[in-house]
Amino acid sequence: MQADLNIAKQRLSQKNLSLVIVKNSRVLFETESHGISGLLKAVKQLQDNMAGSSVADRIVGRAAALLLAYSGVVAVFAVTVSDGGIEVLKNNHVFHEFGRRVPRILDSKKVDVCPFERLVDKFSDPKEAYEELKARCA
Repeated sequence: MQADLNIAKQRLSQKNLSLVIVKNSRVLFETESHGISGLLKAVKQLQDNMAGSSVADRIVGRAAALLLAYSGVVAVFAVTVSDGGIEVLKNNHVFHEFGRRVPRILDSKKVDVCPFERLVDKFSDPKEAYEELKARCA
């Protein structure tokens, strides 16, 4: 787990990516796309193969954390994580490290709460949150 997380963290910074998923020392997925779309694409593409993987992500809010928990990820590194993201990761027993902790994830204009964070605010079940995010982003 720790070796996979280190590989993911290293690739995230060296290749200036937004998301890296590693399992058994093999990179399963990486993207430069920002927002929740890259993670949703990974969940759809990798399906059950994401279980047991380690993830490095630029931003992990509540929405991303719920998707990661739904996918069975075992370890997460976030450059920036929200309080809600940490709560979800803890509640789902996902090991996590982060560079910076913030109260909430903001939208791209940095004026209001991210719409995806608002969307999943009422969800605590990762599967329900995944279904909602998938339906909204399809």
